[in-house]
Amino acid sequence: MQAIRLARPRAPIASHLRRLATAAAPTSGLTQSSASTPSIIPLSNVEAQWEKLSTEEQVAVHQQLEQLQKKDWKELSIDEKKAAYYISFGPHGPRTPVSPPGQGYKILFALALGVGATGLLFEGLRTLAAPPPRTLTKEWQEASNDLAKERKLNPISGISSDDYKGKGFVTASK
Repeated sequence: MQAIRLARPRAPIASHLRRLATAAAPTSGLTQSSASTPSIIPLSNVEAQWEKLSTEEQVAVHQQLEQLQKKDWKELSIDEKKAAYYISFGPHGPRTPVSPPGQGYKILFALALGVGATGLLFEGLRTLAAPPPRTLTKEWQEASNDLAKERKLNPISGISSDDYKGKGFVTASK
């Protein structure tokens, strides 16, 4: 049974649109002829009307544009071309913008405020912290180098070797 379902050809998109149009159509008080031929919606300024249209009317506009696009594109009016472009690529459905205009500036301001507050907190805590340990001074590290040379630490490739040119334990710049 599963193999039969998998082998069955899928219905084209147009049948899905027809099914959507008939499912969205209110059936009370309408005859079959009035439900199958929806009223023609003007294509001028579709951008402003699209969100206000019902699903049935949106499908009707889509089908109307589908029929118009089968003609020569040179014969289409500017409004029809604009409507076709908006229906295909406009900011509706899954292409609706996630954030409203101006949201980026608010995010940038909040980010700058957060970084600034973090910097102030860091400097404040740094002034309250204990001084660095005495082993981090340059003099202590140079004395550690001398002690390592006296005790012949790592004589093959380290600080006590004959051809060593590194800084040894000195990491402090002051």
